[in-house]
Amino acid sequence: QVQLAESGGGLVQAGGSLRLACAASGRTGGIFDMGWYRQAPGKAREWVARLSWTNGDADYADSVKGRFTIGRDNGKNTVDLQMNSPKPRDTALYYCDLRTLDRRRLAPDSWGQGTQVTVST
Repeated sequence: QVQLAESGGGLVQAGGSLRLACAASGRTGGIFDMGWYRQAPGKAREWVARLSWTNGDADYADSVKGRFTIGRDNGKNTVDLQMNSPKPRDTALYYCDLRTLDRRRLAPDSWGQGTQVTVST
């Protein structure tokens, strides 16, 4: 049983910074990549970033590119999201995602509850 757990959210001023983390515990069976999504009330889920566990390549949504940075915490099965210069439009529930080496996502019972990020003006 693999379990995802997000942390680090909270209230941050526009132009400040915030760092989110997501840890994958249990037997992962090998990780292909991990990433972040977000969803604001009344809006569709939005992909934010992903990080390859095989070659370290990172990809970002245009809406956050240049402001957010995704990274891996040392050798742990943890993915971070460094949020620099957040804006009110970044306010959302952030949750992480994991794909195993066969590129399959985890079942819903492995998902975390997400972490709320609120950006004030």
